[in-house]
Amino acid sequence: MKNILCLFLIIAFLGAGAIAQAQQVGKVYRIGYLDPSTASATAGLLEAFRQELAKLGWIEGKNIIVEYRFAELKTERLPELAAELVRWKADIIVAAGGAPSAAKKVTSTIPIVVASGIDLVAAGLAHSLAKPGGNVTGLSILGPELITKRLEIIKEVVPKLTRVGVLMRSGGGVGTGQQQQMDEIRAAAKFLKLSLKELASDLDADALDRTFKTAVKERVGAIIPTAGRQTFGARKLIAQLAIKYRLPAIYQEKEFVEDGGLMSYGPDFSDLYRRAAIFVDKILKGRTPADLPVEQPMKFELVINLKTAKQIGLTIPQWTLMKADKVIR
Repeated sequence: MKNILCLFLIIAFLGAGAIAQAQQVGKVYRIGYLDPSTASATAGLLEAFRQELAKLGWIEGKNIIVEYRFAELKTERLPELAAELVRWKADIIVAAGGAPSAAKKVTSTIPIVVASGIDLVAAGLAHSLAKPGGNVTGLSILGPELITKRLEIIKEVVPKLTRVGVLMRSGGGVGTGQQQQMDEIRAAAKFLKLSLKELASDLDADALDRTFKTAVKERVGAIIPTAGRQTFGARKLIAQLAIKYRLPAIYQEKEFVEDGGLMSYGPDFSDLYRRAAIFVDKILKGRTPADLPVEQPMKFELVINLKTAKQIGLTIPQWTLMKADKVIR
């Protein structure tokens, strides 16, 4: 009788599991995407994200729905856009740049996956990289070593460089991420014996043009922008102005260089978005953000645009070219 009872319980357990699995298979999950930038500027990164989701079996319109929200470079819109995704009852929110902080303020229960852009521990979104402990996990990329390396590279390319202009985003909604970067840039510049000219600017065409004119007037020898999704969204304009005013510049994302910028040093952001898709997959399959370790990129790329170097009258040293992962000729 004991054996029969055990067999009955096993069959009942397996049957319940099969029913639950069938219910999960039929569910269409809701993924919200929140970004301070623009849809057009982020199109390539989101394509990498969707392709990775598809490889993992998650197809838009079949078993997932993705609702996109872009602040169009207006950070002050992020809280309401995040609230919209919560009201939409998203199962997961994928966020970039300063958007994770806005999302965290409106929900402590919906999992938030950070695709790129901020130091999660420094921003107070995770207790530690190994054990985030809350509803936020994903990719964390900011670090002083990256900023120091960018300044080292631009100094190598412009040997007589003594004064660097830091292109900072001004206006409302400037978050802790930019302040962290500024602290790191100041420390790195001091170490490399470079003086800084802080150039705060809005990201529209007129404001940026005035800022670049100021950089020339202040005898700035090179430009390094603080990284951010809004700056990323304005990358074509920034690259064009750097050429117009013949100012060498180094950026975090290779997309700047592909759009006419001189150089970049940083992680492959398409790969970060693919990794974000893997986080989404794990959470949809039952893992919790609290127990999913935050990842940091391990590989960084140096990309150089020789066309732009020629346009601004700059010769890239051969030893710098030899270190490049990609050269646009």
